[in-house]
This record gives sequence, C-alpha cells and structure tokens, in this order.
Amino acid sequence: MGQWVGRVVWAFGSMLLIATLLPVIPTNEWWVRIFDFPRAQIAALIALVLVAVAILGMFRRRTGLLLGVALVPALTYQLIRILPYTAMANEKVPSIAVCAADERLRFLEANVLQSNRNAQALLIMVREQRPDVLLLTETDAWWARQVAPLRSAYPHVVSEPRGNTYGMMLISKLPLSGTEVRYLFNPDVPSIRTELALPSGKRIDLYAVHPKPPKPGRDTAERDAEIVIVGREVRRRARPAIVAGDLNDVAWSDTTSLFQEASGLLDPRVGRTLMPTFPADLPLLRWPLDYVFVSPGFTLTRMERLSDFGSDHLPVLVELCAAAVEPAKVVAPKIDQETREEVRETINEARDEARD
Repeated sequence: MGQWVGRVVWAFGSMLLIATLLPVIPTNEWWVRIFDFPRAQIAALIALVLVAVAILGMFRRRTGLLLGVALVPALTYQLIRILPYTAMANEKVPSIAVCAADERLRFLEANVLQSNRNAQALLIMVREQRPDVLLLTETDAWWARQVAPLRSAYPHVVSEPRGNTYGMMLISKLPLSGTEVRYLFNPDVPSIRTELALPSGKRIDLYAVHPKPPKPGRDTAERDAEIVIVGREVRRRARPAIVAGDLNDVAWSDTTSLFQEASGLLDPRVGRTLMPTFPADLPLLRWPLDYVFVSPGFTLTRMERLSDFGSDHLPVLVELCAAAVEPAKVVAPKIDQETREEVRETINEARDEARD
C-alpha cells in the first residue's frame, strides 16, 4: 500500500514539475501558455507533494530524493512569480487616505457573462458603489437594454454590443471625448479608446480591452499583440492613462509584464493582493484576469473585489486619486532595445498569423 501511494505521489509531483517547466518555453501555443494561469494552485500542490514525500519517507530512496530536489526550485520559481502580488512586496501604486473630490475617480470593471440574466444584481451594485465610470464586457443587445436605466445618472455612454461574448460598454458620469471604438486585430473583438475629463479639469486617456483567451486550437498571438499594441500606444502618447478590462491573461505572465514595460503603467495589485476574479464560483481555482492599470502619479484610496452577481467573473472596484498626476505629460521609465524588439516581434507574429 505504501509503495503504491509513493508511486502516485511521485507521478503527481512529476506532473507538477512539467507544469512548472512548460511555461518557460518561449512560445504562444495554447497548451503551453495555459500553464501561466494556475501558478498559485501549482505552488500549493507542490508544497503538499513535498510534505507527502517527507511524511512517507521518500527522501530515503533515490527516486524520492530526486523528486524533492527538483520540486524545491520549482516551488521557489512559482512563488517568485506570484509573491509580488502579495503584501510581502512593495506597493507600486501608493496608498492615500484622503483625496480631493475633484481629483477622485471611482472605477468599476465587470465582465457580466453574456448568458447571465441577473442584470438587476448588477444595477443594485452600481447604485450601492456609485462608481464614476463603469466598464462592462461581454455585453450583447440584451445587456445594453438592461443597463439603460443607468443613463439618467451616467449620460456618457460608449456601447458596442455584440452577440459573440466580446461586446463592451463604457458608462460614465464624467465627460468623454475623442472616443474611438477600434478593432485592433480581430473584426469581432472591439476595444475602446477615449479621453476622460475629471472635475479638476485633468484629462485622462482611457483604454478598454477584452482580447480573446487561449484555448484548444487558438494560441495567444492575437491576445498578446492586442495587449502590447495598447501598451505601446500609451507610451507614445505620453499622457496620463488608465487601461482596464478583462485581459484574459494573468498578472504574472510574460505578456502582462511586457505590456507594463511597454506602457510604463502600474498594477495596483502589486504589494497588496492577488485579487483573483475568475472563476467566480470556484474560489480555490481562481486567478486574476480583470485589471485597472494606471500611470505613475495615481494613488489608491480603495481597491476591492465585489460580490458575485451571476457572472463567472467577480467585479473589481478601484478608487484612484489623480492629485499627483501631471496633467499634460507622463514620462514613463525608459525601456531597453531588447524590450522594444520583443514588442515588435509580438505584434509582427500576430500579423503574420492573421495573413496566413
């Protein structure tokens, strides 16, 4: 019996080692990139296997010792990738207790799940939380009708309903200008760029994105390119900016890291919490997919994952303060030539695939 249990532990530990090593491969194949997502879960399982190896005395045998020696660095590597999104790291977006009302921006991002029919729960949440700006993804024509009652309080609306789970709505109390609905790579996947005016008079570039996720038969080239294109544009425009949406990517992935390097934007999660948002009904299996990235200068008064309203994603509420944001120009940290080349290669690879 003990020998059989040991073999199961060894096989399971070997699978976890493979799941750790696969994402190191520089490829956008879906069956590799999918292992970027559950790093926290893989780390927890590796820790359990190491405990089992110790309890079963497997270290006394060569195969058990080899497994333990391999899994310790694997666990270390997984933890290095996720620890920045815990309180053990330094905050990238500083906290602030009080913000002047005309510099404050309360932003709510929610993937509604197109098939979800509990719109009333969302409307109640919006009335309770009173965001200044609301970004909804996966909105079809039905959802556009359901949120229409908000228009009396939110007169500035950008609506691009679609029946393919990639519809999008931006609903704002604050004025929007220069708005564009764009299709950066796929004619079925919209994104939004607009300019948001705060009561103080400061103007913020706002980008809303929701690229397609990896799945069997679809690699990450298109997703990666769409994210990186927006990041490059943010840097070139050199203006205060917010990028928000369901990125269908995790915070610790190479693509999200490249996006932050390309854009110079910061993730308020860093130094605070993982704040996993998907899947809503499986807490132990969740990972972070929903984001609000901000330019340097923004400070944070509140960040909260809100309650389930019937979607497979949990909504994210972020309250920002723009008091320290330069109103005209943002100077992002310089990026090296290697990063510039990686950005170009990511975009060109997706374009090549689109032409094939």
